[in-house]
Amino acid sequence: MDGLKGMSEPFFFQRGRGLTVREIAALTGAETHPQADPDRRITGVSTLDRAAPDELVFLDKVKYAPELAVTSAGACLTRKQFAVHAPGHVSMLYVREPYRAYVEITQQLFPDALRPSSLFGTSGLAPGALIHSTARLEKGVVVDPGVVIGPHAEVGARTIIAAGAVIGPGVRIGRDCAIGANACITNALIGDRVVVHAGCAIGQDGFGYLMSAAMHRKVLQIGRVIIQDDVEIGAGTTIDRGANRDTVIGEGTKIDNQVQIGHNVVIGRHCIIVSQCGISGSVVIGDRAVLAGQVGLADNISIGEGAIIGAQSGIMCDVPPGERWFGYPATRAREYFRGVTKLRELARGAGVAAPDKDDCSDKGAQDIPEQEPG
Repeated sequence: MDGLKGMSEPFFFQRGRGLTVREIAALTGAETHPQADPDRRITGVSTLDRAAPDELVFLDKVKYAPELAVTSAGACLTRKQFAVHAPGHVSMLYVREPYRAYVEITQQLFPDALRPSSLFGTSGLAPGALIHSTARLEKGVVVDPGVVIGPHAEVGARTIIAAGAVIGPGVRIGRDCAIGANACITNALIGDRVVVHAGCAIGQDGFGYLMSAAMHRKVLQIGRVIIQDDVEIGAGTTIDRGANRDTVIGEGTKIDNQVQIGHNVVIGRHCIIVSQCGISGSVVIGDRAVLAGQVGLADNISIGEGAIIGAQSGIMCDVPPGERWFGYPATRAREYFRGVTKLRELARGAGVAAPDKDDCSDKGAQDIPEQEPG
């Protein structure tokens, strides 16, 4: 980093006027400590160990309580049990779910970070974009340089198409969407308020071949991708179009970076799919299901509504609604952890040093998203 010395520190999300402690309390329903300064102005957020006097922090875990005692933060969202650790200069705000309240305030302080913006500072259509004469763009669409929009494509009002993105023929994109740089979207219908981050490929061929000793004949993929409202898709994710029915992503679902979704997959509403998951063709995932990192799903299985799959699990059969499965091949959580315990007992009996109880053998369970900070 020595080469950066002397350069001005870049801030990619500019601070505005901020919020007072009184305003933060009103927005979150927090109870303020009697010694809190209601007029203190907060303009940013940070962590306990790096915060400045004009920044907000949160505390919701005992192991971080000592950091509160030495923080320079101006205000802290936490629970009353941590009040004894607070120095006098920190305005304490007590809430039941500190991190949830912290996220809410972060969105108020930095609204421009809620979705990607134009990478070129474009307003309207930038020079260098190639838009077919039959494409239809509603009012307020922003198109960066290098974008290609094909014949009969439709883009809804206030949607942003970032540099280098390709929108194929007949694709429909709803209103208030954001399509990231170098994304490629074909054979797809996309709803409103959808965010597609950089480098995604949506609507390409699924992987289908009729195999034989002489040659592998391609199975045509003639379906579509349907992405419903309020979906967010992380960078580098690929979503194959359907073979003989549509690939569907349900409303409100959030997909992390580098996820592979095969043809004919149907994902329900408000699901969480964490990075590097691989979802084979014709899988059906119920509403509010969670797949933690690097989960692999075999083809033609179903994951029930509200089910949770632990990190690096391999699922080869149907998972009933509401259950938690872990391991490879995956089993119900209780069976999986019973097996881990038995292996430890056998290792000790054989004179092999078994891992301590505080090791990461249950990392699969810990990796399930709990709205923790990065």
